[in-house]
Amino acid sequence: MLAKINNFEVDLSIPIDISISLSNTDENPIAWYIEKPVIEPVVFGDWIGKVSEGKSATNFNNIFFNPHGHGTHTECLGHITNDFYSINQSLTQFFFMAELISVEPEIQNDDLVITKSQIKNALNGNSPEAIVIRTLPNNSDKVSKKYSHTNPPYLSEEAAIFIRESGIQHLLIDLPSVDKEHDEGKLLAHKAFWNVKNVIHLNDDARINSTITEMIFVNNKVKDGSYLLNLQIASFENDASPSKPILFEIKK
Repeated sequence: MLAKINNFEVDLSIPIDISISLSNTDENPIAWYIEKPVIEPVVFGDWIGKVSEGKSATNFNNIFFNPHGHGTHTECLGHITNDFYSINQSLTQFFFMAELISVEPEIQNDDLVITKSQIKNALNGNSPEAIVIRTLPNNSDKVSKKYSHTNPPYLSEEAAIFIRESGIQHLLIDLPSVDKEHDEGKLLAHKAFWNVKNVIHLNDDARINSTITEMIFVNNKVKDGSYLLNLQIASFENDASPSKPILFEIKK
């Protein structure tokens, strides 16, 4: 199914899913010191909401999960502000021109850091609406990795400022956070990207409609370059929601 957008076409029948699915298995990725998700049938007395148990005509599960720690999620600046902001109210458009780049974080002291120069060089003058960052090496264990206490790579404050000043509205990355795991609550990259100067009294030029999507996975078969991004969330009135970002190859 071809769709024409401006001067190019995309085949909507060939989606490139860069989300990680959520399950209640040990294969589910985990960050931020929590346990795996729980998916289990509702129980009322001797009634069990599971068809295979023979007592229900339907499967009727409860799901307990944390969007920030259990897989691909999209968050708004409400993640770091004193006042409540909802991702469901912040993200109201869902298609964007995106640039997929691959970078190998640089060693700085005991950390692996994505720098401004790496982002700038990879974008090569492009200013898309969204940037998708694939970190190298790009191993398939990212879809089940246990990130807690591993000091994963992160984005430098200068890199986040550059992304913001480039006019990029949506940042997607295959890490559990754009910031360092243990940073004393500074959250420098989050604040720089959203242009949040004061989390108690939000400044007028804070980027309320910009989003950060973390814990994606982009297969090595997908080449760096320009794509159409469909960024979909569940309709949670919360700072973050599980999400399903989809790329579509552009046919010029």
